[in-house]
Amino acid sequence: MPKSFLHVAQPPAADAVGPGARGAHTAYRGLMPHDPYRICVVCSGNICRSPMGEFLLREAFEEEGLGDRVVVDSAGTTSWEVGNPADRRTLSVLTRNGHDDFGGRDHRARQFERSWFADLDLVLAADRGHLGVLQRLAPTEADRAKVHLLREFDDDSITAGTLEMDDPWYGDDASFDQTYEEVRAATPGIVAHVRSELGL
Repeated sequence: MPKSFLHVAQPPAADAVGPGARGAHTAYRGLMPHDPYRICVVCSGNICRSPMGEFLLREAFEEEGLGDRVVVDSAGTTSWEVGNPADRRTLSVLTRNGHDDFGGRDHRARQFERSWFADLDLVLAADRGHLGVLQRLAPTEADRAKVHLLREFDDDSITAGTLEMDDPWYGDDASFDQTYEEVRAATPGIVAHVRSELGL
C-alpha cells in the first residue's frame, strides 16, 4: 500500500509515553493504516511475553468483532529461540484463565526483521531494551513512531511509572501470572487505540 507523510513540525520524543504521546506518534506517522491493521508484539526470544501478548490481543480483537480487520503476531529481538514453541508456562497461564487457543499450540519463535516495518502499523515492545532495539532498526522516523511499550496503553502503569514487563522466563508460575495480568491490563487501551486508528 502506498504511504504518504502528513506535514508536522517535529516528531515526538523517543521516550515519550502516555495517551498524549500515542496521539503525537500517530499524528507524526501520518500514514493510512494497512487493511488489515497489523500489530507485532516483541520481546527477547518470542516464547514468553510476546506470544502471550499476541494470543490475548488476537482473542480481544475477535471478541470486538475485529478479527478480520486486525492481524496480530509476535517476534523476538534475538535469534536465541528461533523455531522453538511457546514456553509451556505461557500456555499454562492462558489455560488456567480459561482462554481458547489463539495460536499457542502452533507457535514457533522468530526474530524480528527490519523489513517488516513496511507492513506493520503498531509494534509493541515488552521493555525499554526491546524498545531501543526496535527504534534503532526502524528505517524511517515514521517507522520509529510505530514502536511503543506495550504497557504504555495501561494508564495505571503510566501513573505508577511501571512501563516495563519483567521477563518471566527466570521465574515460576507466579511470574507468568504477573505477565498475564500486565498484558490483560493493557489490552483495552490497545484495542481502543486501534479502533481510533481505524476510524471506528
